Amino acid sequence: MAGAQLTRLPELLLEPGRVGELEVRGTTAAVLVALFVRDGALHAVFTERQRELSRHAGEISFPGGRRDPEDADLLATALRETHEEIGLASGEVTVLGALQPTSTIATGYAIYPFVGLIAEAQVWRPSRREVSQVLELELASVAGGYARRQLRRRGVPIRTDTYSVDGHVIWGATARILGDLLDRLALTPQARATV
Repeated sequence: MAGAQLTRLPELLLEPGRVGELEVRGTTAAVLVALFVRDGALHAVFTERQRELSRHAGEISFPGGRRDPEDADLLATALRETHEEIGLASGEVTVLGALQPTSTIATGYAIYPFVGLIAEAQVWRPSRREVSQVLELELASVAGGYARRQLRRRGVPIRTDTYSVDGHVIWGATARILGDLLDRLALTPQARATV
């Protein structure tokens, strides 16, 4: 199953070299959606951010961050930031394409997601300053944890798309990026529950 998904995935993704032409408002940032196959199932790599961070503290996200002036392009940003955050070297990533960029509502980032294939059984070296833990989540299980939920953000109730798996709740820009990927992989649940 995962092999067939990966074979056709590049044709379903955006051209990585052209995704920067899509304009999104905000401070430019890029993330890597790193995929791998374990036991015949497709998995993705996420990080849980440190709770002491000033932005997006404790949230589940894809590794990545703000573009630096030295970065050749947005893909370079995603690969550099991923290496800094979890120790994954750019040479270990086969870039498959990109997903639709999205913005963060509260913090004003324009996030450009790139999708890459990595080998199973990586040894993660999370940045103690930024990353609480690295999560390897099976995408079918993540898709099955979809619900539209009410969350509190800075004391304000919001109703938003979420994915809950293994006690972790994915929401916000990460959930939108994830939803785009799941749609392209035809892993979107037929009936979306509301909690």
